[in-house]
Amino acid sequence: MNYKRYFIPNSMVFITIVTYNRKQFLLGYINLIKQSLNYAKSKIMFNIVAIAILKDHIHIIIKPKVINEYPNIVKCFKTYFSRHINIDNSNLSEGKKHKKEKGVWQSRYWAHIILDENDLYKHIDYIHYNPMKHYNVAPRDWKFSTFMRFVNNNYYDINWCNLNDINKISELDFE
Repeated sequence: MNYKRYFIPNSMVFITIVTYNRKQFLLGYINLIKQSLNYAKSKIMFNIVAIAILKDHIHIIIKPKVINEYPNIVKCFKTYFSRHINIDNSNLSEGKKHKKEKGVWQSRYWAHIILDENDLYKHIDYIHYNPMKHYNVAPRDWKFSTFMRFVNNNYYDINWCNLNDINKISELDFE
């Protein structure tokens, strides 16, 4: 299958990166995720707008200095993380082993260019709603996202994600 990536200058990108076979181990590697993002930032200039780390996937919105670099940002992040994690890959196919894959990430990722301010807000909400969606944990209680940064900047009320908020967000599905 041929995937088409789009590049609109000065845009932000919503990205979803999923673990191989949706293995649920990411929360045990928060420091390595941070190191991997910092490594990618040391190689390619970008800002993180919002992020949520779940057990088996990451949602992130980035603002690359050069939009054409976002695939390289994802590659840099995934490669650094994979090289520094010790994971059992005994069940990995010979084909994947031959490609030197470790069975950490799905080979593809989802990317969406943020089109306008409304689109940005929907994706920020979706990122911070994800702990509620998957684990029934209020965003304020999820330590692995930028939610509190948004609260501190008066974007959200601390109690955001009540029933009215969920009804607006539930129509969105970026998995």
